[in-house]
Amino acid sequence: MIANPLISWIDAPSPHVGIRFLRDGEWERWTYAQLATLTRKIAGGLAAAGVRHDDRVVIIERTGPDFVATLYGIMLAGAIPCPVAPPYLFQNSQLYAWHLRAIIEVARPALVVTAANLVERLEFDGRVHTAAELAAVGGGAEGPPASAGLLQFTSGSSGRVKGVRVQVSALAANVTAISDWLEMREGDATASWLPVHHDMGLIGCLLTPVSRQRDLWLLEPADFIRDPASYLACFGAHGATMTAMPPFGLEYILRRLSPQSLAGLDFSGWRALIIGAERIDIDLLDRFMALMGPAGFGRRSLLPAYGLAEATLAVTGVALREDVATIPVVPQEVWLGKPVTSAGDTVRRVVGCGRALGGVDVAVVDEAGGPLPERHVGQIMVRGASVAEGYVRDGDSTSPADEDSAGLTEWRDGVLWTGDAGFMDDGRLFVIGRLGDAMKVRGRTVFAEDIESALAEAGVPRLRMAVLLGSSANGATGVVLLERPTAEWVAATSATLRRMTEHAANVLLDVPRRSISRTTSGKPKRREMWAAYVAGDLEGAEILPPVRTGSPEAAR
Repeated sequence: MIANPLISWIDAPSPHVGIRFLRDGEWERWTYAQLATLTRKIAGGLAAAGVRHDDRVVIIERTGPDFVATLYGIMLAGAIPCPVAPPYLFQNSQLYAWHLRAIIEVARPALVVTAANLVERLEFDGRVHTAAELAAVGGGAEGPPASAGLLQFTSGSSGRVKGVRVQVSALAANVTAISDWLEMREGDATASWLPVHHDMGLIGCLLTPVSRQRDLWLLEPADFIRDPASYLACFGAHGATMTAMPPFGLEYILRRLSPQSLAGLDFSGWRALIIGAERIDIDLLDRFMALMGPAGFGRRSLLPAYGLAEATLAVTGVALREDVATIPVVPQEVWLGKPVTSAGDTVRRVVGCGRALGGVDVAVVDEAGGPLPERHVGQIMVRGASVAEGYVRDGDSTSPADEDSAGLTEWRDGVLWTGDAGFMDDGRLFVIGRLGDAMKVRGRTVFAEDIESALAEAGVPRLRMAVLLGSSANGATGVVLLERPTAEWVAATSATLRRMTEHAANVLLDVPRRSISRTTSGKPKRREMWAAYVAGDLEGAEILPPVRTGSPEAAR
């Protein structure tokens, strides 16, 4: 009998429901009984390969039965799965190799499991196996009845990686919280195009429905990009009822599909569309409803949410059958510890992300940790059973780190200081954005340090530049300060921003020498300079006015 609630389904897998994987335009169905058989074989193969309890095993697989069975096989063997996206998701092979090396350095895996066509491409000195090789060993050997958890990585493809160690109890608590929030019931089916290697796609759209043995329709991101209509057909024709995606997914559907392309589809049974990972604009929700409403999609199925890998995944979410709340805010007048300003020339309606899920407590606090009144902007703080253990660096498996290298996200006595800014109103959380050093683009977190490293490699001196990231009136925004730059630096910076911050608004500023504010250790004081930029107090002349990379204007 398996005690771990995440893998207890393997004891009595259903032969009637399961997962459908899209393969070359056709759906390939695997029942949970079939997946459980493959899972047990892979667990036996891992044991035969010498994988022990608490060992880390990196999985580099596409969305498919091999990924699912390997993920659960690692858990069944009592080891720690470390899912990593395969290189097809990354445009630059050199950047991917750099990214993978950084992950390997942190994870220090006992084994890597990957597809046969990737074995020769991986730069890894240790053991590499395919799922087929492990399954061929046969048997059903199992390790301890509970896996040691999950190691999930939080950064994008181009730089510093952070491995978050999520204990089994946190995974189980968050899966339960999500299930309760969505009121998951018999007959509910999930459909997803998200990568299965990270929190929203992994925990929200894979672990949660699988733990409840619900039908699941899985596409790869490339399938969605090629044909978003095939994804919508999961709901309008095949009976899926819930999903999750970042706002980019909604934008993409609006860009690619017309009302005529939805003919014959009925979305009246679509109960839950979770939206998270980026700032959510009410205008986007309105435009999405204009397209989808006539086909039966209900506005109360839109569920804005807030979460982060450091809290496993979900923290807050708009409840089913509840309207999305908005509060007007003047972006240029958002100050930590101060009330939001709701009257001015550039008012933006901030979308509420709902109330805390079960087992989670959320507060907005000042810099000293004191609770702030409603509608006062501060740092979002999370506590509860879903909070992860901490960051893992350089293979340390015994004492997870309490904070990231920037010191923005940190654990204090089991309480997670997220490094995100927001405010509360009537128990609902309203998220303003990251505290000046990162932004999320298409569900991927872009860090200022990553862009600075790329600029340095392109020839821009580190001590003559700084990168600030956050949310402004133009949306996700990158500001690059260059101290009296040359034409070559400007060209290199523009090219780097186009590559790394697609669909964000970017600004280049020519600033005086030695005007970039730094700590005594030489680090840019990002929060301070971002606040000055938003307030219009940052000295400098615009080289490049706000242009959204990936837009027609940016291509000119």
